[in-house]
Order: sequence, then structure tokens, then C-alpha cells
Amino acid sequence: MLRCGLLGETLGHSYSPMIHHALGEYDYRLFEIPKEDLDAFLRSDCWDGLNVTIPYKKAVVSCCGELSKAAERLQSVNTLVHRPDGTLYGDNTDLFGFLYMVRRSGIDSAGKKALVLGSGGASVTVKAALEQLGADVTVISRSGPDDYDHLDRHADAQIIVNTTPVGMYPHNGAAAVDLRLFPQCEGVLDIVYNPALTALLLQAEKLNIPHAGGLSMLVAQAKRSSEQFTGTVIGDEALERVERTVNHRLRNIILIGMPGSGKSAVAAALGKALGREVVEADELISQRTGMSIPEIFAEEGEEGFRQRERDAAAQLGTANGTIISCGGGVIKNEANMDALRQNGVVFFIDRDLSQLISTDSNRPLSSSKEALAEMYAQRIGLYRRYADVIVDNNGDIETAAEAIAAQYAQAIHRALSE
Repeated sequence: MLRCGLLGETLGHSYSPMIHHALGEYDYRLFEIPKEDLDAFLRSDCWDGLNVTIPYKKAVVSCCGELSKAAERLQSVNTLVHRPDGTLYGDNTDLFGFLYMVRRSGIDSAGKKALVLGSGGASVTVKAALEQLGADVTVISRSGPDDYDHLDRHADAQIIVNTTPVGMYPHNGAAAVDLRLFPQCEGVLDIVYNPALTALLLQAEKLNIPHAGGLSMLVAQAKRSSEQFTGTVIGDEALERVERTVNHRLRNIILIGMPGSGKSAVAAALGKALGREVVEADELISQRTGMSIPEIFAEEGEEGFRQRERDAAAQLGTANGTIISCGGGVIKNEANMDALRQNGVVFFIDRDLSQLISTDSNRPLSSSKEALAEMYAQRIGLYRRYADVIVDNNGDIETAAEAIAAQYAQAIHRALSE
């Protein structure tokens, strides 16, 4: 079996093994190699094919006996093949990946002014791809005349592409620029793939600007690398299949709804059916504080609790493949929902008001019929606004859980088709 993998200095969490295992039948592992050991590793016979990531994309160029046209042009290699004669062949499949990402997004950059945020290795590739597509490209960096302090010079930009790590896990929630500075913007691309919806893309969504994240680029460059490893052509239909597989495994299932709507029971049934971890947001808050929810309300008031809820939502939004059951008031703060939607599909567990009546002392704001009815009137619009899918839970719990499992897969498919 071919021995392949990802080469880098510090790799942490990577989607690459999952993607390559879906593309071909070869071993794929992570190789974290210190700089001082790089040359010896490249000369070793412990690998057949490699993807290369920072900080080695340029360092390996001089080790290659032959470069593809793309790698030669960019002087950057992200794919290495160990040939039988011992020489190394270097390619840059990021160029193919980004071109696919643009095509997949439907964003037309021909003849448009494009801003590329960042001046690192990825920026060089993206700039070359955009120029190949006919865009007029300006690179924004931290220094020089075209820096972040003079973005007003480029208020007429029509395409924005982020190639920086700003907003990438684990530093979710940040954005390199405010899109409101660019009133003519008609397309936003972010090569970051974790989270699926970065803060930049969430803002684009709110402004009704077409946008796309970096997972399609990651999958496309992996497909081209896999072809280099195996010598086998992979049909383009595999791209959507693999992207759908990755999304299905890694997106969170977010449950929102009124107190007493059955979120916890549905989450437990769903977790059992799908084999996924279930996290109760209110339980996380209690664990962090060492206090029950009523005790937090008594000690800190509702505002104190809401701040703790915001902190919990920010943490939970960075998770992958988890079922998250939220407190009823999570929808009161848009920042909570932005954090949760980064990697999540949101399901509103809808139960008729007549079935929500609660006298549970653990729910300080909904412990009477009157309070619950007033809360329902205030919140129902927000639940519907933030829901990707509305699930009726006026029947049995298992039926609701089955509906979510089925509609989760459909929601992933719809997201890829948009």
C-alpha cells in the first residue's frame, strides 16, 4: 500500500486524512517534522507521496528533481511524489484547488477589481489564479502602500479573497476586514475551511453577497494530489461527494427552542442514533461556574447569565461533529447564533405553546404559564429566523430525532448546491 501523508512542522487538527481516505486506498498520516530534520526526512524511504504545508512549501522546491509548470511558476510546492529512481517530483495543486473553488462558487472575477488579503504563500497562488481568470488584483498586506490602514483607496473592490489565517480555528470570530467598507463588493472567498463559515463569510451572508469557504479548495487540491500519488484519474464527481462526506461528519447539529420543547430529550435520542457526543449548553455553564442556573440568576442576574451563555456559545461554536442543545434564550444575542452557525446546522424544535407549560424551578424565566406565554410571543420570530430547519415535536421524541437525522443530510446537500 502507498505510504502518503501531510508534511508540516506543527499540524494539529487536520481534515486531510479524512479527505484522502475518501479519495483512494492508500495509507495517509501526519508527519510533523522539525526544520532541522527536513532534509533527512525527504531523503528517507518511509513515504511515497506527500502534501506539504507551512512552513515547507518553498523549502522543498530546491529538493525536487522536476517541477510541474504550476510549481515552477509559483516557486511553491504542496505535493511531492517519490519516484522509483529516488528523485522527487513537485507540484502545486493549490492553484487547481482555488480555481475549482471559484468555479464552484459561481462568482465571476473576470474584469473585476479583486483584493487579496494577505501576502503569504497562499496569496501568491490566489493572485496567480485570479489573474488567470482575468481579474485586476491588488494584494493587501500589513505594510507598504496597500495596507490595512488605507483600505479606503480600494472601496471600489468587487471581489474580496481572504488568504490570511484570521478567523481560522481556534481563533474563530475574527475577520481581516469589514465588508461594509466595500459597497461594490459582489463576491467574497475565504480559503479558511475551519470554521465552515468564518466571521467574514457570515458578514457576507448578512449583506447578501455571494460567498464561499475553503473546504472546496481543500478537497479539490487533495483530489489532484491523490491523482499524482496513485497515477489514477479521479472524476470531478468525487469532489462534491467528498465535500458532502466531510461536512456531514464535522458539522454540528444545533438545537434551539423554547424551554420545555424537548431539546434535551431529542438531543439524547439523536446522539444515540448517530453515535455523536451531546453537549447541553446550560450544563456546560453550570460546570464552569460550579452553580446551577437558578443560582447564577440569583447571584448575577439575567445579564450575568447571558454573558456566561455568550462565552459558552463561543466555545461550542468551535466544536466539530457534536450535537449541541442550547438554552431557550440563546437566540436573544446575535453573537451567540453567529458563533454556533460557524460549524453548525440549526434546528428549531417546535412545540405548541399548549404543550410547553412548565413549573420547573430550574427555569427561572418560564416557571409560570403566563411567563411562558409572554416569552413565546417574544421569541418565536427569532427561533424561526435562525433555524435552517424547523422540526415539529408535538409527537414522540424518536420521530423528531429521526426527522432531524434525515433533514440534516438534506441540509448539507442544499448548502453545497447553493
